[in-house]
Amino acid sequence: MVRRLHAEHGAALLAYATRLSGDRAAAEDIVRQTLLRAWSDPAALSAERGAVRARLFGVLREVAGAPADPLQMLGAVGTLPPEEREVLNQLYVQGRDVKEAAASLGLPAETVKSRSYQALRRLREALAAGVTTGAA
Repeated sequence: MVRRLHAEHGAALLAYATRLSGDRAAAEDIVRQTLLRAWSDPAALSAERGAVRARLFGVLREVAGAPADPLQMLGAVGTLPPEEREVLNQLYVQGRDVKEAAASLGLPAETVKSRSYQALRRLREALAAGVTTGAA
């Protein structure tokens, strides 16, 4: 099952994970973790190909967004401008797609995409810099 998933979706997952992480080795690890996590939920993978791919990308975002230290992630999120935090909240906490988030926020979909991209870039930079909440 994992081999089939990798054969069908591995290249797309790796490309996306590389964009999210900015590091090929980290991206390969993210894809491995994604496929293993997805494999443990066979019901989600028995759907049609497009639904399986969507589920895999959702799992990948969860894997890629899970920092080693939750406090570090909170500190990094705290550095974002409020409009970028709200976009990430809509997409990743509320689980909305771009179109739904755009409607909820009263923004064009392209603005949601742009803010999401900028927010994820800023988060990567903040996490790489070791930003924390300052709590000891």
